[in-house]
Amino acid sequence: MILDPQIKAVGFDMDGTFMHTHVDYAKLARVVDDELTGLGVPPNCIDYNGGSKLEMESGIRWLIEHGRGHLVDGIRQRVGDRATAVEMEHADEAEPFPGSIETLRELQAHGYPVGILTRGSRHYAETVLDDAGVLREFDAVVARDDFPEDEAKPSPKALQHLGERLGVRAQDILYLGDSKVDWLTARAVGAPFIGVLSGGYTVADWQTRTDRQVRTLPHIADLLPLIRNGRLDDFC
Repeated sequence: MILDPQIKAVGFDMDGTFMHTHVDYAKLARVVDDELTGLGVPPNCIDYNGGSKLEMESGIRWLIEHGRGHLVDGIRQRVGDRATAVEMEHADEAEPFPGSIETLRELQAHGYPVGILTRGSRHYAETVLDDAGVLREFDAVVARDDFPEDEAKPSPKALQHLGERLGVRAQDILYLGDSKVDWLTARAVGAPFIGVLSGGYTVADWQTRTDRQVRTLPHIADLLPLIRNGRLDDFC
């Protein structure tokens, strides 16, 4: 039975949270730069304050405002395809963090639906999770290209889509992630959030890049004693 009625499901970011992966994020960020600057957008007009390495809304606005809106057609598909190619370069090196699979199974044993919400593409996510032998163990997987780009993380619609597939409200999902984008996504819908330290953020990073209220754990495996002791409500 579910231990904490305030939390109806648990969602994980994939890269840096559930899976230890080796995506070249600097190269991934350049995908957008290369595409936009190639269409004439000045580099200083590309704004990444949205928190995503594939943030291109500022560049698209610049094109429209400067009479080049006709160049926008197909840009999302091109960026998405190039981003997937970068993600796939080291997909065969991905592996679950120690204790990740055990945590997944423990949650499900206690009645929690469990899902993945990732900024990675569907092809990349399915490849990584399938190679790890866990794809079919998740109740739902939502990737960035399952819906329009502006509905991917950090849009609140991203967690709402996961909630729809898990059969719960977005605000009833405990979401775990390793970056500001994940925190922004949970905050946007009022969902409880845990920041993990497995993706590169330190406790100080979480406090300075988000706020001092963010609860953190070293790895998602540190959920195990909380699940077994009925303490997931500590994060609500």
